[in-house]
Amino acid sequence: MNELSQKSAPAIWSDSELLECVSVVPEMPNTASFSFRAPSGALFAYDPGQFLTLEIPALDQPGGMVHRTYTISSSPSRPRSITITAKAQPDSIGTRWMLDNLKPGMTIRAIGPAGLFSNAGSRARKYLFISAGSGITPMMSMTTCMWDEGGNLDVVFINCASRPSEIIFRQRLEQMASRTPGLDLKFVVEEPDSYRPWTGYQGYFNQLMLGLMAPDYLDREVYCCGPEPFMQAVREALTGLGFDMENYHQESFGAPVETEADAPDLDDVVPDSATTAELHFSLSDVTHKCTETDTVLGAAKAAGLNIPSGCTFGVCGTCKVKKTEGEVHMVHNGGISEDDIEAGYILACCSNPIGSVSVDI
Repeated sequence: MNELSQKSAPAIWSDSELLECVSVVPEMPNTASFSFRAPSGALFAYDPGQFLTLEIPALDQPGGMVHRTYTISSSPSRPRSITITAKAQPDSIGTRWMLDNLKPGMTIRAIGPAGLFSNAGSRARKYLFISAGSGITPMMSMTTCMWDEGGNLDVVFINCASRPSEIIFRQRLEQMASRTPGLDLKFVVEEPDSYRPWTGYQGYFNQLMLGLMAPDYLDREVYCCGPEPFMQAVREALTGLGFDMENYHQESFGAPVETEADAPDLDDVVPDSATTAELHFSLSDVTHKCTETDTVLGAAKAAGLNIPSGCTFGVCGTCKVKKTEGEVHMVHNGGISEDDIEAGYILACCSNPIGSVSVDI
C-alpha cells in the first residue's frame, strides 16, 4: 500500500468540538455569512437545508448565554467548512452580538446539525423553491449541492425581498444560473431601490405570479421558507390552484396548526390549565409546582434554573433533557428522534408535565 492509501479517512465533525470562525462576509446591512472550520480538520456532514444551533454570549441573559438556530447556507458537497447566514432584527440579541463581535480566529460552540427540511431524500426531478428574505438560506444550500453534484438541474428559484439591494446571494445565484439552463431565477421585490430601475416582478407574491414564473408548477416538488404570513400566502396560492400539497414542504419554527386534521396524532391526555402539576429537577434538588399547560422549560425558568434553548418550537433540539419519572405531553416538530424518546428524553420547550414529573436538571 502506498502512503496515501494508508492514511485514515478524515473524521466527521461532531458538536463536541468548538467551531473556529474563518471568515465574516457582509451580505447586506445587518446581514452576514459566517464561515467556520473544525480546528481538528474534521469534515462536515449534513443534509442541505439543515441548521445549526449556536451558543452565543449574552451577559444580560440567564446563564450568560443564548442559543440561536441558523440554517446552514453552505453545501455538504463542500465539507471543509460550514457557513450560516444571519440577519439581525431590531430586537436581536444573538445575531447582533455576532455581527458586532465575532471575528476570524474566535471559537464558538454549536449544536447539530439537525432538521428535517431537506430535499436530500427526494426523488423529484423538478423543484420549485419559494423563499422570502433570509428564508433563502436553505434553498441556497440545496441548490448549491445539486449544482456541485452535476446532475440535470431543474429548479425554478423564487425569492421575495423588500428591495433588489436586499436579495441575499443574488450575485452568486446569477453566476450559477449563467452556467446552466436548469436554474431559473425569479426575484420579486416590494419596491425598487431609489435611482435604480427594476424591470422584474414587483409587489407581493400571488397566484398570477406563480403561474407566470413556473407554468408547470403542478409537476414540481415545492420547498418554501420565510415568515409565517408569507408561507401561508404561498400555501393558499398553491391550494387554490389545485396543487397536490403532499408535494409541499416548508421550514418553520412556529407554523400554526390550521385545522384539526393537520394536528399531530396525540395521546388522549390534554393539558389542563386548571390542573396542578409538579416538576422535580433532580440534579438541582428543586421542586416546582405549575399547571399542566406550563412547559418544562418555562417551569424551569420560573424556578430559577436554566435549560439551554433555541427555537422554542420543538425544532432545534437544544433543550433536550432526560425525564426520569412521570409523563409529559410533548408536541415537537422534528427536534428529537424516536430513539431518544424511547430512551426517556424530552424537549423541554414543548413538553407539558402531567401530574408529577422528574427531569435531570
